[in-house]
Amino acid sequence: MGNSQVQDLLVIGGGVNGCGIARDAVGRGLSVTLAEKGDLAGATSSSSTKLIHGGLRYLEYREFRLVREALIEREVLLRAAPHIVWPLRFVLPHNAGQRPWPILRLGLFLYDHLGGRRILPPTRSIDLRRDPVGAPLKPDLTRGFEYSDCWVEDARLVVLNARDAADRGATVLTRTRVTSARREGGLWHATLRDEDSGAVQEVQARAIVNAAGPWVGSVLGGVAGVNTPARVRMVKGSHIVTRRLYEHDRCYIFQNPDGRICFSIPYEEDFMLIGTTDEEFEGDPATAKISEAETTYLCRAVSEYFRKPVTPADVVWSYSGVRPLYDDGASRAQEATRDYVLKIDEAEGGAPLLSVFGGKITTYRRLAEAAMAKLEPHFPGLKPGWTDAASLPGGDFPWDGAPALVEALRRDYPFIEAKLARRLVRQYGTRARRVLGDARSMADLGRHFGAGLTAREVDWQMREEWARAPADVLWRRTKLGLRVDQAGQAALAAYMDAARAAAGRAAE
Repeated sequence: MGNSQVQDLLVIGGGVNGCGIARDAVGRGLSVTLAEKGDLAGATSSSSTKLIHGGLRYLEYREFRLVREALIEREVLLRAAPHIVWPLRFVLPHNAGQRPWPILRLGLFLYDHLGGRRILPPTRSIDLRRDPVGAPLKPDLTRGFEYSDCWVEDARLVVLNARDAADRGATVLTRTRVTSARREGGLWHATLRDEDSGAVQEVQARAIVNAAGPWVGSVLGGVAGVNTPARVRMVKGSHIVTRRLYEHDRCYIFQNPDGRICFSIPYEEDFMLIGTTDEEFEGDPATAKISEAETTYLCRAVSEYFRKPVTPADVVWSYSGVRPLYDDGASRAQEATRDYVLKIDEAEGGAPLLSVFGGKITTYRRLAEAAMAKLEPHFPGLKPGWTDAASLPGGDFPWDGAPALVEALRRDYPFIEAKLARRLVRQYGTRARRVLGDARSMADLGRHFGAGLTAREVDWQMREEWARAPADVLWRRTKLGLRVDQAGQAALAAYMDAARAAAGRAAE
């Protein structure tokens, strides 16, 4: 729709919502440019608990539509991206100070049946005195439940949506800030600045989607000059990572006396992910970091349940993100709705501006469909929705087919160790072969930076996944920052600097 000089859609924000909307829109026939001021998934979308889940606790707040939508999406996303989404089993221990056993059982019955579950196994009651999942827990915890949800590599989910959008014709610009946007002649006229080179370009668009996450208000007022009563409530969530606390593959969900919940999840094979907190946040979301009080809170929360206490000295890494929740007037941060709200400004028939408030990573695809429904009146002839049955890049294999894919990769590349093969499949799926290419030995993969990260993989991420800096590679495209030492990180930085310089010379 439209000519190459005028874009149908300018999407501001390269988080999961922005990339999801860009992907959906270009697949329906719209011309799309996406601009992200930093790296893809550089803020909120890489700071989640990394779960595709219905949100068991949201049942308490009677958010049944949100929970049902999220439960349905678990299996949609599991089928679409089985390399980065996979099933998990969660153990919910019960003690006398918590909600009554029958109430929990009723809640889990609803959780099992609201979303039309077909793949994931149902809830079961467990005797923690006899089941191996009870071994790490304190002896006074004697019974509980085990139920299903899913894991997601959150930052890779964002990158794969961007990659699919680009493969279908969208223009994806990272490190590119939208500095101003004005309506003129029925179009948006936006100024974009490359944050590295300072180069400026103008983009005209029939509509703008403001998916800037915690910066949604700044884009509305500071970039587009639009005043709106809708407000964003910024809530900081922090997580800690420790060494592995137990051997089995189950996760735990713990109920805390203050009404919050806390997860303990096996992470990156050798570690545990523990989170999250809910704190009101003010200021620049880019500066969000975990506080000493949050670290102490998370350690104490899980130590109430584990036989062996977790202390701040056990923490090997932490991260924080700011959730851009819609301000629904809830009195406490953990009670604020996680549902998404879409507000459209049409300024007396002018070019529309759609702003995205709130949302969960689980429901990003449904949010994108809802955004397109809001924009549809402005784009007659828009193609129907399509993402519910489409794989993400590398995800074109059965939902339970990752082990077979690892075996096949090792047969074709016998020099690859099992651990590296598993990681490559878990990150790239069927595209792992494209990453390895014609290599016949580890030497063919180029410089080794540690933990299986090679120059060939870095080249792929720079060429195909918009990686520009070491943090993009080590903390978003992978989590190898947990394993690559300082010397390896310095070598990676030098390699990427040289690669960017060479690419710049070639472009001149």
